[in-house]
Amino acid sequence: MAFWRSKKREETPTPQNDDGGEAVGESVRAEKTPANQSLSGQNEVASGKPTSADAQPVEQKRSVGLFAKMRGALSKTRQTLSTDIRDLFKSEGRLVDDDFLNELFSRLIRTDMGVRSAEVIRDDVAQRLKARVVQMEEVLETITEQTRSMLSQESNAIKYTTEGPTVILVVGVNGSGKTTSIGKLANHLHQSGKRVVLGAGDTFRAAAVEQLTIWAGRIGCEIVTGKPEADPASIAYQTVERAVETNADLAIIDTAGRLQTQTNLMQQLEKIRRVVGKKIENAPHEVLLVLDATAGQNAISQARGFSEAAECSGIVLAKLDGSAKGGVILPIREQFNLPVKFVGLGEGIDDIAEFDAAAFAKALFAQ
Repeated sequence: MAFWRSKKREETPTPQNDDGGEAVGESVRAEKTPANQSLSGQNEVASGKPTSADAQPVEQKRSVGLFAKMRGALSKTRQTLSTDIRDLFKSEGRLVDDDFLNELFSRLIRTDMGVRSAEVIRDDVAQRLKARVVQMEEVLETITEQTRSMLSQESNAIKYTTEGPTVILVVGVNGSGKTTSIGKLANHLHQSGKRVVLGAGDTFRAAAVEQLTIWAGRIGCEIVTGKPEADPASIAYQTVERAVETNADLAIIDTAGRLQTQTNLMQQLEKIRRVVGKKIENAPHEVLLVLDATAGQNAISQARGFSEAAECSGIVLAKLDGSAKGGVILPIREQFNLPVKFVGLGEGIDDIAEFDAAAFAKALFAQ
């Protein structure tokens, strides 16, 4: 299916990168493509039907909408948990003893929340309910409250610069959903009134450039691209330069997801940091790490090198809707000590949301 974009192409000036080489690329102002064009091969048409929620206050509607999206995305994990925990209650009530706590622990582990997180939740249930005969709802309420507490974070807001465009680098392993997450994030920010310029810096993977260009067309924002295998730092420089020229609010730059060694990763990211920092002071202002929720515990080990080398400031948890292992967000928070800023909740362009610990915990365990 074809996408629409204007015929006008604006050649950007040819800046010198920090190594003295020319940065060759082009900037394209893309018009919006049809809303039902899908990047995954599936139609993503919103129903557009009015609901009773339309009459609710904006904040209440937002909260209800976020919970509904979270609940839908976590349906596989919740179904697994619900079945497992319900099996603990074969009679009207259940005594919370050591046998019960051990069984509960093993069921929590199945969501990929890890041993440490499962132990904290089990111990909290023991402290509050041990030696009592309880109903399933009381156990779930206790687990939900503890999960919310474990996921609480000071702020997940993007750290905007006070002057000039805010620069966001996005990193992650190939297949993590990195490029798709950039498109959704750009649309989310565009819908909130922000002017966004995208940078297709994953130049060694042609599909990434093509996919991000399609996303730009759907959103209606500008994108800077380069020749295949062009220097990613040059594309990053041009993206930031274009954002400055057009008085954009944000420059969001895709970075290579496949590198041979940790050394190469560090060198490339350090070079990108240098060139964008020369154009805008203290840039990049955010480095977001995209993790694949369907990879479970493997996502943590795969991404550890990126987290350390890229000096990440936050996490985007992608593909949450396709996983029965949604509990992986708990060890991610614990091990990386980074705020989860956004979560991917589906395949549609609007299926991304700012992370909310209370909504997540409730959606994970609510019946």
